[in-house]
Amino acid sequence: MAGKSPEEEHPVKAFGWAAKDSSGVFSPFKFSRRATGEKDVRFKVLYCGICHSDLAMVKNEWGMSQYPIVPGHEIVGVVTEVGSKVERFKVGDNVGVGCLVGSCMSCDSCTTDLENYCPKQILTYAYPYLDGTITYGGYSDTMVADEHFVLSWPENLPLDGVSATHPIAPLIGLLKAQGKLILVGAPEKPLELPSFSLIVGRKIVAGSCIGGLKETQEMLDFSAKHNITADVEVVPIDYVNTAMERLAKADVRYRFVIDVAGTLKAA
Repeated sequence: MAGKSPEEEHPVKAFGWAAKDSSGVFSPFKFSRRATGEKDVRFKVLYCGICHSDLAMVKNEWGMSQYPIVPGHEIVGVVTEVGSKVERFKVGDNVGVGCLVGSCMSCDSCTTDLENYCPKQILTYAYPYLDGTITYGGYSDTMVADEHFVLSWPENLPLDGVSATHPIAPLIGLLKAQGKLILVGAPEKPLELPSFSLIVGRKIVAGSCIGGLKETQEMLDFSAKHNITADVEVVPIDYVNTAMERLAKADVRYRFVIDVAGTLKAA
């Protein structure tokens, strides 16, 4: 029995801007997506954020990029279609897509509210809250950040969010005995680990990814309750290459957000 043709399997036409190689230069690109499944939600994209993970992917800094690539990081929009088994959403709802797509919902990770570690989930990305904030927010409601983006929490638990290669010995030196340094940034090259300073203080260096669905919802509810919003720099789609250049040079104060609905026009 013959399988489905590409046209049958991916019948929904789409349009975006893609990087075709590791130069990371974006240009208009036509592609297609699969039909809406019974557990899927389809929505019209209104805004799409840009963060350093997108830069790393289009430049293949992590060695796993496949081209052409349309990052689509941090997406919010309005629901246009729902599958027959979808219960929580309806057409017209405002939604955001975080880093979780396709989790099986039955493995050990999924049943303990850690869908982000499901072996079947597909990494994607969603708004500054649905990605960056939930990466850090699973540890505390109170944070203090310095200009180097190393965030410190109470109870001897600093978080390192630097995505460039950097020394971590000074950070380990800040820990008290039995303290933990949590890495949430993703540098291109391995970091040098000073084992002696870990041993003498029974210190720990660990890593953490984003939160699961439960933690993400709690963070959104907390933000809504206390009117916590994001500062962003809204840009048109044809500014994306300049935005990436500025991001690479750290020439950005707020998160870039592309006005997709207002500026992306199919060729």
